Amino acid sequence: MLRATLDMLEEAGYAGTSISAVASRTGVYRPAIYRRWPSKQHLVAEAVASVLGQEPTPDTGDLRADLLTGLGTLVDAFTSTGVSRILPALVADLAHHPMLRREFLDAVFQSRRASTARRLRAAAERGDIRPDFDMEFVLDALAAPVYYRALFGHGPVTPAVTEQSVDLVLASLKPR
Repeated sequence: MLRATLDMLEEAGYAGTSISAVASRTGVYRPAIYRRWPSKQHLVAEAVASVLGQEPTPDTGDLRADLLTGLGTLVDAFTSTGVSRILPALVADLAHHPMLRREFLDAVFQSRRASTARRLRAAAERGDIRPDFDMEFVLDALAAPVYYRALFGHGPVTPAVTEQSVDLVLASLKPR
């Protein structure tokens, strides 16, 4: 169901995707879809979450490599699927559904952030980075350029953007 939804989003965009179209594509009756996802927004949010992943940042002991891998999964999702094209419409739609917005943020963004936060804390404990930093700000600073470009489309979402973000943040976290 999620794959069919992602395919629909790729072909028809957010506005052109509907529960009926997904049901038709998969041969499943609409009521069966509505039992699991009460709205198009719920279905699309879960499909997007399935692409973005929830535990992207590995723990290899090399913070820079780990951060590049973690953010790289985001770049891959935005460049290999239509997620970046539908993200603005989804985010706008979620603004009208506070509970779903919270569920989406918890399922996707908070879990991704938690994964990265664990790596940053481990690096601080090893002495690789200074321990006195604002975790929430650092997490925002790492991913913001990628999300910003995906949402507004003013520049490409590329691995180079990921490297620049990671290197800029790491430069600010050098031990004193």
